[in-house]
Amino acid sequence: MKKSIKTRLVGNFMLVIVITVLILEVFLINAVKRYYYKSVEDILSNQIMVSTDFYSRYFSSTNLQDIIIDDVDVFWRQTTAQVQILNLDGKVLMDSIGAAHSQELIDTSDVKDAIEGEKGTWIGSVDYSSSSVMAVSYPLTVEGRTIGILRFISTLQYVNETIKNVARILLVVGIIVILISGFVSLFLANTIVKPLKEVTDVAEKMADGQLKIRTEKRYDDEIGKLSDTLNYMAEELIKKEQLKNDFISSISHELRTPLTSIKGWAITLKSQGLKDEELIIDGLDIIETETDRLTTMVEELLDFSRFVSGRISLEKEDLDIRPLIDQVGKQLQPRAKDRDIKLNCSYDPELPIIIADENRIKQVLINLLDNAIKFTPDGGKIELIANSVEDGILIQVEDTGIGISPEDLPYIKDKFYKGKSSKSHSGLGLSICDEIIKLHEGVMKIESELDVGTKISVFLPIEGGGKQ
Repeated sequence: MKKSIKTRLVGNFMLVIVITVLILEVFLINAVKRYYYKSVEDILSNQIMVSTDFYSRYFSSTNLQDIIIDDVDVFWRQTTAQVQILNLDGKVLMDSIGAAHSQELIDTSDVKDAIEGEKGTWIGSVDYSSSSVMAVSYPLTVEGRTIGILRFISTLQYVNETIKNVARILLVVGIIVILISGFVSLFLANTIVKPLKEVTDVAEKMADGQLKIRTEKRYDDEIGKLSDTLNYMAEELIKKEQLKNDFISSISHELRTPLTSIKGWAITLKSQGLKDEELIIDGLDIIETETDRLTTMVEELLDFSRFVSGRISLEKEDLDIRPLIDQVGKQLQPRAKDRDIKLNCSYDPELPIIIADENRIKQVLINLLDNAIKFTPDGGKIELIANSVEDGILIQVEDTGIGISPEDLPYIKDKFYKGKSSKSHSGLGLSICDEIIKLHEGVMKIESELDVGTKISVFLPIEGGGKQ
């Protein structure tokens, strides 16, 4: 069963909280236990120190056996704990409650420490008590010589009950903290899940074609950024959809125009027969021109399809671009002269040899000059200049044409984009040129000013991405 993000968030929050509370509970309970045990130890230690000090002052000359017989009460007068006196072998000489046998030897850690001349503490179980006990032992000394062991023993029953009561209170507080944290976790999870669900709902509607719907940005975080991205995506999709529709409309119109001309002249020639030779020549010229237009448009569409599908392949080889520039300039010079446009193609004599696809680079140059001629008024000027730069060649095509508006300039290389100019066509030419340059690992940059002109700069690296 798939778990929702809310369930996972709350579950993770609660897991962290429960682990944290348990760690704190264990730490606090242990701290309380140490505190109470230390208090009992301090009390017993103070009492046993008073008793041993009293013995050292007033009974140090008396035999230990005599003290046990005559004045043993001096040792438990200072305490309510069980009192034992042991010799240096750990044998019990006296037990205030009679729990230990006279032949019994005690070898617990506290007794061993006292035999060594230090205070010793021991916590454990004894057979005459159902609860654990604490024992504190201290050496009885005469003139710096240990003659016996004084041992105070106290039950921990009441202390353990107090610790258990405190632990119960801490556990209740911990449960309350976990419950409160659970409600807080639900609230925090909703602050994440609710905006995310809204974004998801909007995304589903966008996927269903409702591109005008927008998400509301609630927080300036990752989800807010996702909302901005989703809204931006919808706007871009609307633009792309509009570009596609404009492209289809434009290409349909452009295809219909030559077809209409071809069909019209075919009907005219058919109806007129073969008598008027001049009419036949004019008609065939028009049919040939319109057929060339159709061929060019179909080639552009095929190139576009190859670029989109990634099936385009380049035949790269060593290329001297200078003859190519001369050839393209001569090819388009007649068109420029017909419009009284001055077309000047020049290049640096020391241009390096690059690795590139000759036909594709020629296609780029023809397309750029063709656009420049198309959008430059009669009597204008077009310059193609190629210079050697670091690691490559820089080709610049500059015209004195109508220019590109600031609104169109950012999108002029986009697929399907058709400028607002009446001379704009399918919107594929510059897009295809840009793709060809990118495949050569080059860069194409367009600068333009309305009613002043356009400058297109193309950088081609010497290596061109290597041979393919």
